[in-house]
Amino acid sequence: MQEAGTWRELLAQIITNNKEKQRLIDELKVTSVTLMRWVNGESEPRPQNLRLLMNALPLYRDQLKKLLQDEKGFTRHLHPAMDEDIDNTIPSDFYARVLVGRASTSENLRFWSTCHLILQQAIGQLDPDHRGMAIWIVRCMPPSGPYNKVRSLRESVGVGTPPWTGNLEQNAMFLGAESLSGAAVTRCQPEIINDLDEDHYLTPALHAEFEKSSAIYPILYAGKVSGVLLVSSAEPNYFLSSARTDLIKLYAELVALAFEPEDFYRSDQIALNVMPSHNEQKIYFARFRQLVAEVMLNAARNREPINNFKADLIVWQRLEEELLKLPVQ
Repeated sequence: MQEAGTWRELLAQIITNNKEKQRLIDELKVTSVTLMRWVNGESEPRPQNLRLLMNALPLYRDQLKKLLQDEKGFTRHLHPAMDEDIDNTIPSDFYARVLVGRASTSENLRFWSTCHLILQQAIGQLDPDHRGMAIWIVRCMPPSGPYNKVRSLRESVGVGTPPWTGNLEQNAMFLGAESLSGAAVTRCQPEIINDLDEDHYLTPALHAEFEKSSAIYPILYAGKVSGVLLVSSAEPNYFLSSARTDLIKLYAELVALAFEPEDFYRSDQIALNVMPSHNEQKIYFARFRQLVAEVMLNAARNREPINNFKADLIVWQRLEEELLKLPVQ
């Protein structure tokens, strides 16, 4: 592809592929005529459409951003987090939905269903334009080891918008002292990084693919911590707005309702280890479902049947033990 001199030229090159052109029409909910008017300079995309366009083209995001910055009048749309009028409150009727759902759901499903309900609401409010966001509830693993401490965290329930997948749980892994989430749990304080590429010297080394900025709030109850609410954006500077971070804090407080009192730990019960990289962990997690099935089968044979939640936890504990034995890179 010939190097484009403007964002319009780049868009023109991209939509020469008819399949890609139709995908953009579908995702942006515009017509072919509108796309061509943008390309020909006959009209300007609205700020929301401009951000949707960048989100729909993750491979060209940086190039588009640079070309837009070079064009007068578009720079103010690239970092809207500083000047957006963001509603920093959770709708009052949603609190009622959470309480009713928590009261009416069976014990085995209560944690997952409550978390999923909250995360769907949160991502809709925090990323209404689908500019690229992942939200995880990261929870402490039960204390273990010779000192009976919390040695790692696990990604538990997660949702996303492109370039992340909608359901993140199939990619769940361990986090430890090397992660931003680990720092937030250890300190019981929020961790907000607005440019992970520029500010990497201030933070632990590990961050996720596509992640350019992040906000992590501890999930607290009675001075104890059960994990964190981890919000990652595909855009730098997404959390400059205090209204947005205030909203994330409220969701972290609401998520605490999904946990039982025994899921929260004092600071002296936490001693996080460094966990292997996600690439190393993937080798072990490739057999996760098989291990869960084996645990449930063995329990049934012993006439002590267990549910999926308990079987999952047993496998997580086994994998944690295996991974903690690996040499730290």
